[in-house]
Amino acid sequence: MTGKVLVAGIGNIFFGDDGFGVEVAGRLATRPRSEAVRVADFGIRSVHLAYELLDGYDTLVLIDAVPMGEAPGTVAVLEPEIDVVVAGSEPSVDAHSMDPVTVLTTLAGLGGSVDRVLVVGCQPGVMDEGIGLSQPVAEAVDRAVDAIEDLLIEIRPTAGKERGS
Repeated sequence: MTGKVLVAGIGNIFFGDDGFGVEVAGRLATRPRSEAVRVADFGIRSVHLAYELLDGYDTLVLIDAVPMGEAPGTVAVLEPEIDVVVAGSEPSVDAHSMDPVTVLTTLAGLGGSVDRVLVVGCQPGVMDEGIGLSQPVAEAVDRAVDAIEDLLIEIRPTAGKERGS
């Protein structure tokens, strides 16, 4: 185990609240943290994310708009069973689509793996064409940032903010 954590914002900024993961990753990227943690916006580039995971990350934290049947702006931390997600799935060759199944099946097809996947999801309100988050989802961005900071401390106490920063 390397102890490396990849925090990946995913989603399409051209479809309203689907840009949630990208916005959260942008905010997180400005905060100081351990070298063991990489925060990046992967947008809709699933193949790029799969190749990044080949660099030996133990944990992947995905940030995304996730329909959960809750009120828009609800933030939740989910931990899908990786084997269940990948089993029976075929890798996609569409470099401009993004979903966790595509990423993990592409990664497996490339001979890679990740030990743990967490999803910090937010219930979207608006997924129509257009740039910008709806008010409830925009208000959830800071809550998601805080949730991820807490997760990083839980995953690896030295992986969050550098002490004294």
